[in-house]
Amino acid sequence: MLGKLLSSFRAHHDAPLPQPDPQMALGVLMVRVAKSDHSYHLAEIQRIDRLLARLFDLNPVEAAKMRATCEKLDARAPNTDTFAALIRTELDHEHRLSALEALCEVMLIDGMPHVEEIEEIHATRVILGLDEDDLRDALARARTAIG
Repeated sequence: MLGKLLSSFRAHHDAPLPQPDPQMALGVLMVRVAKSDHSYHLAEIQRIDRLLARLFDLNPVEAAKMRATCEKLDARAPNTDTFAALIRTELDHEHRLSALEALCEVMLIDGMPHVEEIEEIHATRVILGLDEDDLRDALARARTAIG
């Protein structure tokens, strides 16, 4: 009986995840930036939910569900390069810049950025095909958005 219970529990948690699209890819990257310093604070989770809602016109419950799916994808899916490359191939420069801005907001929300978060942002910027000026612009807009 215990074996059946455990197998049904595992089956529920091993449910297939959706194929990432550019929106999911951005969500996964936001989760990865937030977790890159080995902590995942409530402020970061709330910012990710707000960004997902704003960027993809979702209500709060839809945004939280999307973030939860992104967290699962983060745990099971390929490296950051794959997600950033998906965004690069599917989105124009303006939307890639918006994606970088969202990543910067997540990095900045819990105070001072940690080295790991900065490294994650820089690596992602390169894969997104954006330059240092784009990063400066994204950081400036992220700081304004956070207030």
